[in-house]
Parts: sequence; C-alpha cells; structure tokens
Amino acid sequence: MISYQLESDGRIGAQASFVQHEGSSVNPNRQKAPHAHGIYLDQAARFAFVPDLGMDKVLVYRFDATTGKLTPNDPAGVAIEPGSGPRHFALHPTKPLAWSLNEMVSTITSLKYDPVRGTLEPTTTVSTLPAGPVAGNSTAEIFVHPNGKFLYASNRGHDSIAVFQIDGEAGALTPVQHEPIAGRTPRSFVLDAGGRWLLAAGQSSDTIAIFRLDPETGRITRTGNPMTAPTPVCLVFAAR
Repeated sequence: MISYQLESDGRIGAQASFVQHEGSSVNPNRQKAPHAHGIYLDQAARFAFVPDLGMDKVLVYRFDATTGKLTPNDPAGVAIEPGSGPRHFALHPTKPLAWSLNEMVSTITSLKYDPVRGTLEPTTTVSTLPAGPVAGNSTAEIFVHPNGKFLYASNRGHDSIAVFQIDGEAGALTPVQHEPIAGRTPRSFVLDAGGRWLLAAGQSSDTIAIFRLDPETGRITRTGNPMTAPTPVCLVFAAR
C-alpha cells in the first residue's frame, strides 16, 4: 500500500508510506500472490482497511491524518474464509460494524469493529445470490445505505443488485431483494448521498441503469430503460 501527501493546491506530493503485502492463499489460479483491492478509512480517519483478494485477509493500518503515513495495526488484520477472495469493504455509518464482500465465492462476511483498537471480528457470512451458485458469478461492489438500515452488493454473472436488511448488533444480513440491472456485469454501482437513487453500470452491455430507492424498505425499482455509456466501470456522484 502507498500513501501520498497532498499539496495545498491539490497536487500529489511526497510519498508518505509504502507497505508491501506478502502472502497467498488456497486458489492457485487467483491467489498465488497478494492482490490488494481497495482502501477504506473509518469515519474518524484513524484506521484504514484493505481487503486483499490474494491473501484472503482484510488488513488494517493505523492512519496519521497529519502526515498521511500508514502503519500496520496490531493485530495486522483478520482472516476471511480460505478461497473467498475479499474484494471490497464497507463500514456502517454509525455502528461498530463492517462487511467484507468476497468476490470469488459470492458472499458477504459481517464483522464487528472495535473503533478504539481497530480490530475486526467475523460473525456471519451470507450468499449474495438468491438460491444456490450461479456459474461464473463474482461479486464486485458493496455499499451501506446512509440510514444504516440496508446493504447493497452487485453480482456479475447473475447481473443483479442484492439488497439486504441489516439486523442486530452483529450486523447480520437478511435478504430483501435481488434485482436485475437490465444489463451485464455490474462492476460498479453507486448510491446518492440522500439514499434515494441507485445507478448500476453494466460494463459488458454499455449501459447504466437508474433505480429509485425506497429508504423505508430498502427496495429498488428501475426507472425506464438504461442509458447508453461505453464500458462503464466506475460511477461516482459529483459533490455539490
């Protein structure tokens, strides 16, 4: 992992830290070496979480917001079930909860989070699919609704958005909906800041589908036909 300082004018400045992951896991085709897949700061900007698909771990770093330096936490992270391939990560907006989205087996692992020590403890794991495996499916993106009541994840292969209700103090997930995106390969989707709209990118269908989101039920409803966009792989709402 690498972090850089930012200059006052927004330019990338000096390198603040460099950490080389080391390790592997059980799948010889996908996990011969580390494969860090994202970095996520907690709300207090004290810890950074890095899901590493190649190691089957979510690694944890202490973050110095003044210098930008990343230092391995103690303990250095948490192991996810071998062969899972943790890809992306999400934190609850107000509760000490987090979730690992596991690309290779289409699951989500719920984790208890200690915001003082920066530790993670796995609790339960659920499938992102409605019933049984889907050949060739892999997961891609994960978000928690701003109200903290629902969680969303994308399936590539099943080509759907999976919707879950977040239950209890352990962050257990109860399926609410598996909605097709009217396209193929939702590598990316995004929720607006108000939690009323969800946009899903169909990487292989050159489409972006727009869904109205009900904050009370968590359910999403597609509005009209998808718009056309060439090979969309990342969606971000602009800040106003």
